Amino acid sequence: MQSIYDTLQLNAGLLATAGLVIAIVALLVAWWAGRRPARAGYAITPSATLVDDPALDQILSAQMQRLDALVKDVQGLGARTRSVETVSRQAVQSMGLVRFNPFREDTGGNLSFALAMLDADDNGIVISSLHSRQTTRVYLKAITAGRADAALSDEESEALRQARDGGIAAP
Repeated sequence: MQSIYDTLQLNAGLLATAGLVIAIVALLVAWWAGRRPARAGYAITPSATLVDDPALDQILSAQMQRLDALVKDVQGLGARTRSVETVSRQAVQSMGLVRFNPFREDTGGNLSFALAMLDADDNGIVISSLHSRQTTRVYLKAITAGRADAALSDEESEALRQARDGGIAAP
């Protein structure tokens, strides 16, 4: 151990000089690396030179600028798509329709109907129309998470079941 200590004392100047040279080389490498643009997030400036051939450099610069513009466009489209997907969940996704004759008489056919319209979360409405010779009555019942806010007739329940099962595809 003493011999290593003695050797270091004799060569202290040489070791200090070698350390100084290594530090200077490290500083030069850091300075050179700082002058080059990083590859991640690379943006072309009009004064940047990519290759020695001016014509090829101009083509590459134009392509990189187009690529940067496309990246921005794709990011914008991604944001718009997420917004549209969120809003579209509230649009009518499925419907169910049942036509019937509520009076069971021979009064001209199945002119009455129950129409259920639901969004992606099974929220929506059931509209019923009861048609007779003298009048037509229209009823509306709200649906929340697949359940009605009021009692449903058999025809309304069937229209709701159709809508929950995919029923008639929304236009």
